[in-house]
Amino acid sequence: MTGQKPLVTIEYCTGCNWLLRAGWMAQELLQSFGEDLGGVTLVPGYGGTYEVRLDGDLLWERKRDGGFPEAKELKKRLRDRIDPARDLGHLDRK
Repeated sequence: MTGQKPLVTIEYCTGCNWLLRAGWMAQELLQSFGEDLGGVTLVPGYGGTYEVRLDGDLLWERKRDGGFPEAKELKKRLRDRIDPARDLGHLDRK
């Protein structure tokens, strides 16, 4: 699939009312990566799920990774997968 932009999906628990959290994270990723992504899709789920995937591969899972991701951490994980040489500006500074 040469030339296809990466797709991010955020699956969130509807019963836990995590739609706003998922929407905010989608906005953060689109703000930082914009046209480098093919899109960010919100997927309603259940059972306390909060998973962020890049082309189907798990980037963050609430239970595995110990809670919800900080935008900074998730952006770094995404960057490391799609464009490791990319400078994230103030996020890469201490």
